[in-house]
Amino acid sequence: MITPLTPLDFKRRAVKLYPNKTAVVDGDKRFTYREFGERVNRLSHGLRKLGVENGTKVAVLAPNTHPTLECFYGICQLGAVMVPLNIRLNAEEIRYIVDHSDSEVVIVDAEWGERIHSIRQQLPKVRHIIQIDSGYSSPLEALDYEELLAASPADPIDVNIDENQPITINYTSGTTSRPKGVIMTHRGNYLNAADFLFHLRVSHEDVYLHILPMFHVNGWGGVWAITAVGATHVCLRKVDPAHILELFEREGVTLACGAPTVLNMLVQAPNLDKVRITTRPRMATAGSPPPAAIIDRVQRHLHMEVIHVYGMTETSPFISYCEWRKEFEQLPPEQQATIKARQGVEMVFSGEIKVVRKDGTEVEWNGQEIGEIVARGNVVMEGYYKQPEETANTIRDGWLHTGDLAVVHPDGYIEIVDRLKDVIISGGENVSSVEVEGVLFQHPAVADAAVVAKPDEKWGEVPVALIVVKPGMNVTAEELNEFCRARLAHYKTPKQYEFVDELPRTATGKLQKYKLRERFWAGREKRVQ
Repeated sequence: MITPLTPLDFKRRAVKLYPNKTAVVDGDKRFTYREFGERVNRLSHGLRKLGVENGTKVAVLAPNTHPTLECFYGICQLGAVMVPLNIRLNAEEIRYIVDHSDSEVVIVDAEWGERIHSIRQQLPKVRHIIQIDSGYSSPLEALDYEELLAASPADPIDVNIDENQPITINYTSGTTSRPKGVIMTHRGNYLNAADFLFHLRVSHEDVYLHILPMFHVNGWGGVWAITAVGATHVCLRKVDPAHILELFEREGVTLACGAPTVLNMLVQAPNLDKVRITTRPRMATAGSPPPAAIIDRVQRHLHMEVIHVYGMTETSPFISYCEWRKEFEQLPPEQQATIKARQGVEMVFSGEIKVVRKDGTEVEWNGQEIGEIVARGNVVMEGYYKQPEETANTIRDGWLHTGDLAVVHPDGYIEIVDRLKDVIISGGENVSSVEVEGVLFQHPAVADAAVVAKPDEKWGEVPVALIVVKPGMNVTAEELNEFCRARLAHYKTPKQYEFVDELPRTATGKLQKYKLRERFWAGREKRVQ
């Protein structure tokens, strides 16, 4: 017998086997798996009364709280498609995604109610807005989340799910000026969750802290995998290093995921020497390898095992991890840190990855020949929503081209050394250099502009703008920064502005960004952090 692969089945199992186990901790609120399952079902019935059905798009703008976790199950078990929204985006960016995704319902935390209120008249496809009362004042007129649940039954939902149908559309900044909607399927999310479970060694006894935003590739799959084994979700509304360490101690946290910048924040927390963490937690990190000194402090002060993983939104996201082998323990600490910085080997359930030359043949496993990482298999996206040309540019001959340039060491471990794509990964968030350039070009004093990454100790890398000013005009870095912050999410705003006489271009006018990057990365072996 063949049954569809869907992570929604994880909730059925958890409610059945662990009804009285603590499922979710959110501040002073705690829900068992029975209570969590009932709340999810009430949400589904409430949405169904509003006309949400198989295929309906529902956008969610909320932080890591229990309603956000409920939305992943309550929306998707109807066969509807959840569109998680990055809470750091500005109103115009949110408006574009909600409209482009064809979302008919928006669920928003009251803290972001003003943002939705400001664009409400520009969302013609949205029929209903539901607001989560989180104690923040909001001018938005909307249905109340808890009232919707209270007026709905907790009966189980029975919907036939095709494992190949979309489960979420996750928008990511890429090489274009507009974010692209990555279509993820039930099957892909199920198998990514399997990799999460297997390679991060998740068990029934684990207590998982949601440091990583749930909107970020569905919490890398954590929203599904933790439920699968009846482990406990601990929600975290805001990233506060001191509070995170308190939660590790108080709740007995054993597992978390986060960008390397989070590790850096934790080892600099004011209460670092006061907390006593006894659970020896695992921390999966991606985006850029944390410096060896930080790894050493994390292991010494927090007794934490750092697991380096790699992937992208288009692959659900996991495709490789730095598998730690016993023989590595015999190496000097410096060599161990070097190995931990590698993206490693392909995961068990994700499919196949390799590093190839321009003709598609594999590079030599010598740690020197550079090629592009490509992937195919179960977790690769269906495509970009309503963007067939972009899909065709990314998936060619059955392989997804990541745009990451890497070498393969003799033991098969992949290590990224540069990027083909004009994407800057800052604090784990993708920043499209093209998008930032587009904003800079709107300024009346800017004649030419280029945005590249430069290494940064805290964020891994940050965007830097190089500006050519129009003849006879003047503009300061402060003025450009104010201009950009008014039009971009703050993490996308350049952290430095340099004024130059001209930018290097080819004879056909193509910007030679590798020359610009060199001034910031000179002396480093790799052109990524």
